[in-house]
Amino acid sequence: MRIAEISTPDFRQGTASADSSLQSHALSQLEASIKSLELHSASLPLPDSFSSELRLVLAELSQLAPFPNSTKLFLWKLSYRIWNTCVDLSNAASTTNSSGVHRLSEEHAKLRQIASDLLFLTADVAGIPSPAIKAGLFFYKTGLIWHDLEKFDLSNNCFEKATDLISKVEINSISDNDERKLLLDLNLARSRTAWEVSDRNLSIALLNRSKNVLFGTSENYIALANQYLMFGKILLSNDEVSGLNEASKLMNEALELCEKGLRIVKKTEDALNLKVLRLKILRFIAAAHLQSDEFESVLKCVKVLREGVGGADHHPSLSVLAMKAWLGLGRYKEAEKELRGMVVNNGIPEGVWVSALESYFQAVGAAGAETVKGVFLGLLGRCRVNTGVAIRVVNRIVGDCAGGAEGAEVRAKVVTELVSDERVVELFSGDAAAKERTTMHALLWNCAAEHFRAKEYQISAEMFEKSLLYGPHNIENRIFRAKGFRVLCLCHLGLSQLDRAEEYINEAEKLEPNIASAFLKFKIYLQKKDHNSAIAQVQAMSSCLDFTPDFLSLSAHEAVACSSLPVAIASLSHLLNFYSSGKPMPTNEVVVFRTLVTIIIQDSSNDSDILRHLSRAHQRQSELGPELFFGKGEVGRRERNWFAVNAWNFGVRNGKEKNYKLCAEFFRLASEFYTITSDGEAKENNLMVGKSLVLAVSAIIADERHRKATLLETETKEAIELLDRARKTLMSSSGSSGEDGGTAAMDPNFFFIYTWSAYDLYSRFSDKAAQQLLLIKNFSSSKSCNPQHLLQIGFDASEGPRSNPEVATFALHTCLSSLLASPTPDYQSVALVLRKLISVATIHKGDIDNDSVFEMYRQAYRIMVGLKEGEYPLEEAKWLAMTAWNRAALPVRLGHIDAAKKWMNIGLELATKVPGMQTYKSCMEDYVAGFEKKFHGHDNGKSRSFVVS
Repeated sequence: MRIAEISTPDFRQGTASADSSLQSHALSQLEASIKSLELHSASLPLPDSFSSELRLVLAELSQLAPFPNSTKLFLWKLSYRIWNTCVDLSNAASTTNSSGVHRLSEEHAKLRQIASDLLFLTADVAGIPSPAIKAGLFFYKTGLIWHDLEKFDLSNNCFEKATDLISKVEINSISDNDERKLLLDLNLARSRTAWEVSDRNLSIALLNRSKNVLFGTSENYIALANQYLMFGKILLSNDEVSGLNEASKLMNEALELCEKGLRIVKKTEDALNLKVLRLKILRFIAAAHLQSDEFESVLKCVKVLREGVGGADHHPSLSVLAMKAWLGLGRYKEAEKELRGMVVNNGIPEGVWVSALESYFQAVGAAGAETVKGVFLGLLGRCRVNTGVAIRVVNRIVGDCAGGAEGAEVRAKVVTELVSDERVVELFSGDAAAKERTTMHALLWNCAAEHFRAKEYQISAEMFEKSLLYGPHNIENRIFRAKGFRVLCLCHLGLSQLDRAEEYINEAEKLEPNIASAFLKFKIYLQKKDHNSAIAQVQAMSSCLDFTPDFLSLSAHEAVACSSLPVAIASLSHLLNFYSSGKPMPTNEVVVFRTLVTIIIQDSSNDSDILRHLSRAHQRQSELGPELFFGKGEVGRRERNWFAVNAWNFGVRNGKEKNYKLCAEFFRLASEFYTITSDGEAKENNLMVGKSLVLAVSAIIADERHRKATLLETETKEAIELLDRARKTLMSSSGSSGEDGGTAAMDPNFFFIYTWSAYDLYSRFSDKAAQQLLLIKNFSSSKSCNPQHLLQIGFDASEGPRSNPEVATFALHTCLSSLLASPTPDYQSVALVLRKLISVATIHKGDIDNDSVFEMYRQAYRIMVGLKEGEYPLEEAKWLAMTAWNRAALPVRLGHIDAAKKWMNIGLELATKVPGMQTYKSCMEDYVAGFEKKFHGHDNGKSRSFVVS
């Protein structure tokens, strides 16, 4: 506000007789600076040059004091000019500010400070009424500006100077109301500044001092009471225990001031203003009691307010205060009554009853959800609800949606009923509520998602379904609804309600056909155990525009989790088709093959499928190269070994199960995988390659015998080539160079299998008899040879259409020698070898060359000499004795007396070593004696035509 300027004589008239011209120069400089300030445009910010220049002149003038009265008057005029210029600049800035809120700059405050300091220099001027009060007013208003700028030290300095100036004036001499009001305002301003710098004691002391300058006016009582109330409210908002007590004291002081004012004032209007303030203070006192948990005191205050003398108070906060007090006392019925009473009170603002709803629900919890819903719908019926309120209420009821939260199910039920009410839905309809509709949708959706994560699928499904009521009304509606149908499908999947889940996903697919919908339909088929439909859906997924191969991997995982192995196999098999395109894939191809084989392994009836996929993996590594397919370094080595070992293991398993054809294929494939070597592994892998090939050939021969078929010549030659490759590979692994160097380095069992397989294959060709014998001789001379192996070879060579008596005889003789060389011979095997040797010699040489046969009987006799009873197999010993005796029959008939004697004697000798043949022995001895007597004296070897009966 501008101040009327003072008419003063020219300062030069008052200073013409001065001894010094310094004052004149300083005043001229001051006036020139003020003129520059007056010419400054209000549209430009104030530069700091004005205040700097004026401050320098003020410092100079301070040193030239005291001044004559004319100079003082002139300085007052200049001070007023500075002040009014500041007012004009401030008013102009306020009119150009569109917001209507203008905060004075610090430069502006400095200029007003200079204007005030000029008056302070000349406060004792004559000719101006109440100069001290006017100067104090300047300092008061300047202090307020510094206070707004939060320069509390400068503000306090101004207020203190104003107080010093005004304190020199007798209070009783002040009759002007504005000047009296200044005394109170100055104290209140100093109190506020002290409060801001946390000097609370000084602040309260200044308020108490202000009681002496009220001058019996209602305005002063109201101003001081409001200041007490303001400080009390600040302490109340800090929510500190010590502050609550202090707040109550300050508010009681304010209440007491109102009471005193009401006793003093005469005007009705003044009394009414004090009563209004008194009611306000009582409400805040009730709030302070509520914050201190003094609920009974709150209810007393509310009762006083409602039953007040001179008119009841119907402020909206009373219902809230009363409700919270009843809640604090645990009397929920009374609290609910207060809450419902707010519905019919049209004077209660929206924010108040929404806050009340929140407080009630927070105290009562899920048990109050129905009440809150009823109150809200009641307010909705009275058209006192907007979309923002609805969102706040729903958000409060929803509260903590997390699974397991107290009353979460009840809360969710109330919310679903509330948001599905057609009046609430109507509230959010229309384009104007699009933003709020989106907010409500997000609120319901997020809460439903929380319940879904907690596996509370029923609640989640209900809330997801209600969220669809608040989707957008534009083109995005289809996307929102499709997304909603998909999550509803997930909820019903969680509830195992597969038919409903399928209904929802079909609707989603109509609105937005994409990979998510296709995958969810796949999950439904899986859970229905409809494997054929699931496999068909795997094929259909790849036709989606947003399809990525990752979904096939995910489909396989889902299928494994549902124990649907055929579906998992189909998913991974389909995934492998994408690798041939050469496009980047999320998973290495070898990993997919390994996973696929691992799944197929769980079904033992699918060994042919395992072979097919292992063969396909080998083909892919051949196309790509080992490093690209398996990987580099240790990772690649482990992957390759996994395939090789599994091929080997399945070969072994199929061999045990007599699936020899698959067995052979697996071992051949294992050899191919083992052939893929890296640095430092060649020797070890070559050994495994050789073993795999040997077992593959043995499986081929076993399959032939199992099927009772005959290998074709080409197949036989191929098998021989495999054995030859095995021999060469083993030679390279052992570093040997001889004919049998590689095979001799093998495990004894594998060397035998190699020898046996090679012998069997060579036996099919008439020109390889010599090679067969050489092969067996090499085997027999190796460290791997043992009697049982030779026994088996001997038996095999002695039987069948491709028998080789030479090989059989050699193998059996070598076996017999090996058995007898043992410290504890196995006489059961010895007996079998002897019998087989006799049989081979008899069959292939006949009785003409019987010396070798006789020698075998003699050898058997020598073996039996010295053995304990029963050590040599009894039946075999009997067989030897009886067959030897019977061999004499033909020579007897032919008259070969010496030959007959020879066989009868060896038969008798053998019979003496066999327990239980005493009767036979007696008969033999009698017959030999008679034979000797009858043919005694005949020439040795001369034939006689007779038959011994």
